Amino acid sequence: MHITLLDYGAGNVRSVRNAIRKLGYEVHDVQSPEDILTAEKLIFPGVGSFGLVMTRLQEKGYTEPLKKRILANKPFLGICVALQALFEGSEESPGIPGLGIIPGQVVRFSDTNSSVPQIGWNGLKIKKQSVLFNGYKNEKLYFVHSFHAQVSDVGQEWTLAVTDYGTEFVSAVEKGCVTAFQFHPEKSGQAGLNILNNYLSLENKTPLILTSLTDDADAETKIAKRIIACLDVRSNDNGDLVVTKGDQYDVRHEGAVRNLGKPVELARNYYEMGADEITFLNITGFRDYPLQDQPMLEVLERTSENVFVPLTIGGGIREFIDKSGKASTSLDVASAYFRSGADKISIGSDAVFTVEEYLRTGTKTGKSSIEQISAVYGAQAVVISVDPRRIYVQSPEQTLHATIKTIFPGPSGEMFCWYQCTVKGGREGRDVDVVQLVKVCQELGAGEILLNCIDRDGTNNGFDLELINLVKQSVSIPVIASSGAGSAAHFVDVFQKTTTDAALAAGIFHRKEVTIGEVKDAVRTVGIEIR
Repeated sequence: MHITLLDYGAGNVRSVRNAIRKLGYEVHDVQSPEDILTAEKLIFPGVGSFGLVMTRLQEKGYTEPLKKRILANKPFLGICVALQALFEGSEESPGIPGLGIIPGQVVRFSDTNSSVPQIGWNGLKIKKQSVLFNGYKNEKLYFVHSFHAQVSDVGQEWTLAVTDYGTEFVSAVEKGCVTAFQFHPEKSGQAGLNILNNYLSLENKTPLILTSLTDDADAETKIAKRIIACLDVRSNDNGDLVVTKGDQYDVRHEGAVRNLGKPVELARNYYEMGADEITFLNITGFRDYPLQDQPMLEVLERTSENVFVPLTIGGGIREFIDKSGKASTSLDVASAYFRSGADKISIGSDAVFTVEEYLRTGTKTGKSSIEQISAVYGAQAVVISVDPRRIYVQSPEQTLHATIKTIFPGPSGEMFCWYQCTVKGGREGRDVDVVQLVKVCQELGAGEILLNCIDRDGTNNGFDLELINLVKQSVSIPVIASSGAGSAAHFVDVFQKTTTDAALAAGIFHRKEVTIGEVKDAVRTVGIEIR
C-alpha cells in the first residue's frame, strides 16, 4: 500500500508519519503537485493556522491538484485544519479562500462558558455508517482548535460526526472516499490509531462490514478534564539528560541533581499508563548549543515514535545566538521543536519580559515570540508557563496589583496577597502580577496557561485553589493547574473547587507515590468527566 503524506512545511507532521509507521505502513511525502493526483492514498495533516495552510498550498501549487483529487473521489484523509480547508473560508483568516469543496465559512467558538481554544478529549456523535469507525467504542478523541465547521453549513451528504462544545459542531465529514476529521487520530491514543488503521487498510471498494450506530448517538458529548504528566529535563553534572524535580524549584539533593529517570522512557511509561498529555520542561536551556544540536530535539523525536498523545515542550523558546555566532529567532526555535514532534510550545520568562514591554507601551509589536508563533501555528500551539509567588499585604490599598483575600494568612497575619510573576526559574521577581500577565498574553495570542505556583511547588499540600480561581476568572483560554499535588484527592479538589481545564503533576508520578490510573479512578468516582 502506497501512503502519501502532504507535508507542506509547517508544524508537527512527524506524529502522523510515526503513527503510520507504527501501524506497519511505509509513508512517502508529496514531492510535486503531480504526486497529489497519483497517490494511492493521501493524508493531509492540517497543522498551523488556516491562512498559513492555504497560503503554503497555493505557493507550492498544491491547491488545484487537491481539488481535482477530491472531486475525482480518490482516497483522501484530512486532519484538523485540513477539514476546515474544505470550506470556502474561515474567520481565522478573512479574505483567504479555502478549497471550496463544501459551502460555508468556518467560525470561531463563541460560547462564553467554554474555554477557547477547545483543547482536550471529547466524544463523537456518529451520524452515518463508516468503515473508518469499525471497532470504535465511543472513546474520547483529542481536539485542539478555536474554529469549527457549523452543522447548518454541512448537509447530510457530508456530515459523518458531530461533537458538542458549547455548541454542536461538525467533527468529521465523509463523502465517498473523501474523509476529514477535526480531531487528531495520531494524538488520540490507541482509539485514534485504530481509526487511522481503518483508513490505511481499507481497500478501494465498498466495505462489507460497517460500524453500527449506537443507541445513544444523540447524547451530548462532554470534554474531559485532562491529567498531564510533567517531566523537568536537564543535564546532570555528568552531562546526561535526566528527569528531575525540585523543591520550590531547587533540583539538587545532597549536592547532586536529582535523577528520577530518562525522559524518553518515562514519557512512554506515562503514555501507556493513560496520561492525557506529556509536558517536557527544559530547565537547563542548553544556551550554548547550535539549534540543530539542541538535545531536546532528539528527546521529542524519539518520544513521538511511541507516544501518541500531545507533547508540549517548554524552556529556551526565545531568540538566541549560539557560541558559533549563528542567530535564531524564537520562531526558528519553535519551528524546530514542532518539526521534531511537539504539538505545543511553552513560553516562560520571555512572556514576562514581553508583558512588561506591552504594559510600558500599550502596543503590540508583532515581534514577540507569542505573537509570531501564534500567527503561524495558531493560538492553540502557544502555552504560557507562569511562575508566580505570593506577596502578602495588610490591605489592597498597599499595592497597585490585583489582590485576593486569602484563607492562608501571611507571616505577620496579613489577610491579602497578590501573585508576583518571576523569571529565571523563579529566582527573580518582577513588577508584574499574574492577572496582568495572563490577560496580556491572551491578548497577544496565547492559547493556554500552565499555572505553576512557587509557594506550593514540591510541598505535596495540594494545588493553590485561590490562585487558580483568580486566573480562571481573568481569561477565557484553558488553564492547566500545576504545583503542589501530593495525592489523588488533590486532583479531585482542584476539579471540584475550580473550573480548571487540566491538572498536572510531576514528582508524585516520578516517585510512584500515586499512579495516573489512581488519579483517574478518584476523579471519575466523584462524577467528573475523564478519559
